[in-house]
Amino acid sequence: MSEWMDVEQACERLGVKQATLYAYVSRGVLTRRKTDGRSVFDRAEIEALARRGRPRRRAGTTDLVIESAITMLGEDRHYYRGRDAIELAATWRLEDAAAWLWTGEVAPGERTLFAARSEGLAAARDAQRGLPTGVLPLERLQVVVAAMGAADPVRLNLEPAAVQQTGTAILGGMVDALPDLGARRPRRSLVPDLHVRLWRKLAGADDRLEDVLRFAMVLLADHELASSTLAARVAASVRADPYAVVTAGLGVVSGALHGGASLGVEALLAEIAEPDRAAHAIGERLRRGERISGFGHAVYKGGDARGEALLDRLRRTMPGNPRLAVADALLREAAHRSLPPMNVDFALGLLTHLAGMPRGAGEAIFGVARTAGWLAHAIEEYTSPTRLRLRASYTGPIVD
Repeated sequence: MSEWMDVEQACERLGVKQATLYAYVSRGVLTRRKTDGRSVFDRAEIEALARRGRPRRRAGTTDLVIESAITMLGEDRHYYRGRDAIELAATWRLEDAAAWLWTGEVAPGERTLFAARSEGLAAARDAQRGLPTGVLPLERLQVVVAAMGAADPVRLNLEPAAVQQTGTAILGGMVDALPDLGARRPRRSLVPDLHVRLWRKLAGADDRLEDVLRFAMVLLADHELASSTLAARVAASVRADPYAVVTAGLGVVSGALHGGASLGVEALLAEIAEPDRAAHAIGERLRRGERISGFGHAVYKGGDARGEALLDRLRRTMPGNPRLAVADALLREAAHRSLPPMNVDFALGLLTHLAGMPRGAGEAIFGVARTAGWLAHAIEEYTSPTRLRLRASYTGPIVD
């Protein structure tokens, strides 16, 4: 008898569906290996799990398993419809990733323009005029999407083709409605690629990191049922329109334990002028009982390959940059203090720092990129006959 079991054999032995099997992998209950392009599992592990029964949830956690064909999480990375997202990011644009996530089809190299509908773009720009100085880019995006939705008379058409068309308008509008927040002189010509347009909105004059932004946006396009994606799917399950789905996702992604983590990384990097100050900066935060943003991940306990891949791109693009020495000092100090491995938020915060982008640019990049994934999950959810509803375990008093 072989010591390995394939997916079908493992599911049959445990009496679970594939989504549950991969949830066990994400939680570290089972180890998955790749052989000849297919997933296999250690027979001894499967048998041990079958004997002791389904794993209990850790205190204070809730696992909601939803069957989905969009993104799978591996031991240290994720896969878009079965394809390694890090490998795809080497050549794809966000538009390519969106098409693949939405339909399972893509034509790399085809420069389809993702552009907002004129009425929606005008409404989004008007809605921002009254915002106070200092509003973060992600907060602007929340206003942008809500305004575009209010101006779209066909937003309630939830057929897949219509949602895909609306998705191109939402993504294009999120980028084009932003004011010029970077330090560079803007060029007004409209180019097809979303990452180029977003770069011109946020960055300084040095264009060397423009392609790294493209790479990062593809990496961040989806990540299975992250908190913001769950919110987006719940909205879609009750047939909220695509703009409302994205608004739900943007509201959750701003949290410091989610897409907003890069904001903390930006603040940490801005505080440290020289590498020898890294120990002091981390030590002071730990002394105050603060969380160190950019380290640790709920799924990737052994390290986040997305962060490593993005950091490697930064190193190869900006060799010898003195700010990279500061980042390296932070990583050494984190390891010295036994902090968890860095994650993609650290590398994203470093990207915005090196590019001279305004405060909060990282979470805005995250929000734009993840919109592609939220809409993919919405399309999938719109075809489901049931709505998502979590149940509470009541712990309060009973009053007669």
